[in-house]
Amino acid sequence: MVRDDLYITVPSFFRCPISLDVMKSPVSLSTGVTYDRSSIQRWLDNGNNTCPATMQVLQTKEFVPNRTLQRLIQIWSDSLHHPLHPPHSPTSTHSQSLPSKEQILLAISDLQTRHDNRFDSLAKIARFAQDSEENRDFLVRTECFVPLLVGFLDNVNGGVEFLEQVVTALDLVIGKMEDREGLKNLILKRQGEAEKQSLDSLLVALRQGSHATQIASVRVLTSVAVDVESKLMIAEKEGLVSELLKLITPEKDPDLIENCLSCLVAISSPRRSKMKLVRLGAVKVLSKLLCGSNMSVSMTEKVLKLVETVSSTKEGRLEIGEDSACVAAIVNKVLKVSSVATEHAVTTLWSVCYLFRDETAQEAVTKANGLTKILLLMQSNCSAQVRQMSADLLKIFRVNSKSCLSSYDTKTTHIMPF
Repeated sequence: MVRDDLYITVPSFFRCPISLDVMKSPVSLSTGVTYDRSSIQRWLDNGNNTCPATMQVLQTKEFVPNRTLQRLIQIWSDSLHHPLHPPHSPTSTHSQSLPSKEQILLAISDLQTRHDNRFDSLAKIARFAQDSEENRDFLVRTECFVPLLVGFLDNVNGGVEFLEQVVTALDLVIGKMEDREGLKNLILKRQGEAEKQSLDSLLVALRQGSHATQIASVRVLTSVAVDVESKLMIAEKEGLVSELLKLITPEKDPDLIENCLSCLVAISSPRRSKMKLVRLGAVKVLSKLLCGSNMSVSMTEKVLKLVETVSSTKEGRLEIGEDSACVAAIVNKVLKVSSVATEHAVTTLWSVCYLFRDETAQEAVTKANGLTKILLLMQSNCSAQVRQMSADLLKIFRVNSKSCLSSYDTKTTHIMPF
């Protein structure tokens, strides 16, 4: 839009093809062409049975409101009364290169109407969204924008590169949406095969997209995992969980690993999800991460949370118990990372050694100097729940009070403050 004191340039698609005035109530015919309601109604009332713009014979004279275009016209109209930028304020090189809000509205319209220009339009919108929180708020408030993106996610015809742009743009604005239930319904509860298609597209982005696209795809999945239904839909999508597990191997980028771990934590609470993780070998993958080095505190907490989650199943406890390296790595994290990590580690040890009475795991704990760790833990300022689980573990190892004191006195203790 060009604007000065003498004239305003109206975007051409805001004008009715019949009256050439800005449309007040845009409606679309079966041919896909949009007109102002009053103009097309007069045309039809005069006995015409063709589309004025294309001259195609109409199969039906019914029309439907074009809510998206009406919303864009309203935003444009509001901006005339409340200019988005002061007319005489100096602008930096950055602001000159960044698309204006008026240009973004045009780009959103191009996404709907110009198939040949969708990639460029979406790239412009993504650049606009990346610039500021205010811009992301603006896009979310543009009611048609997120449904439009999800529609592309459901019907991607532009190849992987266009899919990458769609997923990136969706990730940029998804954090500004307060209605996560509505977002879940929009992405996962579509008509017919659409829900399958949206998850298919996100899986393609995970497998074939760039590093940044993989992270964006995982973040979108995490954002819609808001209840048991959505968690199961994601977890039971063929190939998706196994792909997430492939992406959390130690050689991968830490940011990608952490986002994948967050997604796995988000979807793993239903029992069926836990069982699938165990079947797909999650314990071995998580064990490799725990045995590695240079993990951040938050990453370690997420890994231990997932290990704790699978340890709540009999099959998961069996897998952990048979992996002595995993048990030793869990013991090693007690009192070494954070209070959250310690609680996850102790809960896992309690599940495997006390609840399941796995003798192999008990032996691994003993070899890893686990008894000393438990004794130190009971001397620390841990929670009542952790202290009780530690006491249960001591009973299993048949440690009496005298041997507790002896073992404690023979070790140099240093308990990290949390």
